Amino acid sequence: MAPVNNDAKADDWDRHWSEYHGSARTNPAQEYRRQLLLANLALDPARSPRVLDVGSGTGDFLVDLNAIYPAIPKLGLEMSQSGVEISARRLAQACFLQRDLIAGMDEPGEYRAFATHAVCSEVLEHVDDPVRLLRNAMPYMADGCRLVVTVPGGPRSAFDEHIGHRRHFTAADLHGVLTEAGFAVETTTGAGFPFFNLYRLMVILRGKRLVDDAAGEPGALLKLSSAVFDVLFKLNMPSSRFGWQTVGVAYNRS
Repeated sequence: MAPVNNDAKADDWDRHWSEYHGSARTNPAQEYRRQLLLANLALDPARSPRVLDVGSGTGDFLVDLNAIYPAIPKLGLEMSQSGVEISARRLAQACFLQRDLIAGMDEPGEYRAFATHAVCSEVLEHVDDPVRLLRNAMPYMADGCRLVVTVPGGPRSAFDEHIGHRRHFTAADLHGVLTEAGFAVETTTGAGFPFFNLYRLMVILRGKRLVDDAAGEPGALLKLSSAVFDVLFKLNMPSSRFGWQTVGVAYNRS
């Protein structure tokens, strides 16, 4: 019997990306995470890297990556059809595939062992079995593929619960998930102290009102606050046990 994806029942990602992809693109926390991903990937174009985005959403990370490294082959795996369609419109140079990595029923085909580098950003908190998701993503990664993961730490907000966050992670939590999935862990740490924490506190205090604020295109006030935090986030500590952004680096040892 095929595994049942209970997460798909709880999260309507086609609706999610249709409603929130505008605000997600301008979210300063998203931009901050993309910078963490780029810094930790340690890409060397001379070594012919190939990059995989596990849970690529609407393609934000690969769009940013393409602006810096247009010649690097890129692959995005995303559960929602709307996410794949939006991504493909935004970045025709990459390939985006609709894949349910919890069910794990899709064969990689020509993309088996594709990636020398991979990211999985703000995905694991949305699923009941993050270990299974990572294991099912492994066939797309070459032996020795460098994987960078970001997951939220700290308390959950009303908006987090609205979009289906099951849990938030400490560095130790993330280390355990990566190890159980079969990866060799280089490091897991908190990041973003102090200004990312301040931003998260504001999100928490905003409560359920943020659910309506985030739908559609961002307004003037949201754009202004995003611009302020874009500047402040440059002063964050890249590694701190107090940071509410959790980051891990690991290697595929299949």
